[in-house]
Amino acid sequence: MSGGGGAEPAGEATRTFLAEGTLTVRGRIRDASNAVLYGVVERGGESLPCVYKPVRGERPLWDFPDGNLAMREVAAYEVSRATGWDLIPATVLRDGPYGEGMCQVWVGALPDAEPGDAEPGDGEEGGDGEAGDGEAGDGEDEEEPLLALVEAEEPEEGWKAVGFADVGGGRTALLVHADDARLRRLAVLDAVLNNGDRKGGHLLRPPGGRLYAIDHGVTFHVDDKLRTLLWGWAGEELTAEAVEVLRGLSGALAEGAPLATRLAELLTGPEVDAVRKRTEAMLSSGRHPLPSGDWPAIPWPPV
Repeated sequence: MSGGGGAEPAGEATRTFLAEGTLTVRGRIRDASNAVLYGVVERGGESLPCVYKPVRGERPLWDFPDGNLAMREVAAYEVSRATGWDLIPATVLRDGPYGEGMCQVWVGALPDAEPGDAEPGDGEEGGDGEAGDGEAGDGEDEEEPLLALVEAEEPEEGWKAVGFADVGGGRTALLVHADDARLRRLAVLDAVLNNGDRKGGHLLRPPGGRLYAIDHGVTFHVDDKLRTLLWGWAGEELTAEAVEVLRGLSGALAEGAPLATRLAELLTGPEVDAVRKRTEAMLSSGRHPLPSGDWPAIPWPPV
């Protein structure tokens, strides 16, 4: 992140900067499935690069008839902040050149956005999308990859198995992810959010060892929609840290609590109730959830 006084990407100062600065669109990210615009927010002589997803550029999804994807992105950030893990970059709902939309600070390398022709139109075919799917910061530092396809029956030490994937030519490979504490926290957060689209390209790793996750438009459904590449801990006991965080989140979701009040502004009543139930279910079981079997467990394509 540049500008903004060097504030943390997920922090309160960055959120305020995004909400109160002047938003200018610089171009459109063509690889995204919905209208995703690259821009800059300027305030007090400083600037922050951002992604701006106007509501008018969304194509409605049949199974998410209420509200809009932008509100779900903001709600996901609010829950992430409440956990204290700060896994989602600062995200606000604000007005912009193409109307109300989600504005999120840009993390990592700046995009190859096409200048001009930034008009979002009425959305495009497909679900919510973010710039740079499949590129999302991997290789920007010296860390080992978080995801891999290996020709083996079992993962090596330090890796967790997700499942076998078709790699063409009648061949399959084992999809694995790193046994990484940051990913494990994200797996817990995604279960709370009921994230229907956790792909590898949504993981950002800027220099410094932090992990951020983006693209949370298809979240908070009342039915189990969890689709993720982070199933490696499925059925395993939650860490003591995760249990403590979930207990705190449970309190923050109580009727009348600030987080519950904020989510009620962004989601439907049944959706907020479903967040409470998912949180309590994990606390009751003490374990990471298992795939339901009623919904494809792994997003496609996985990146």
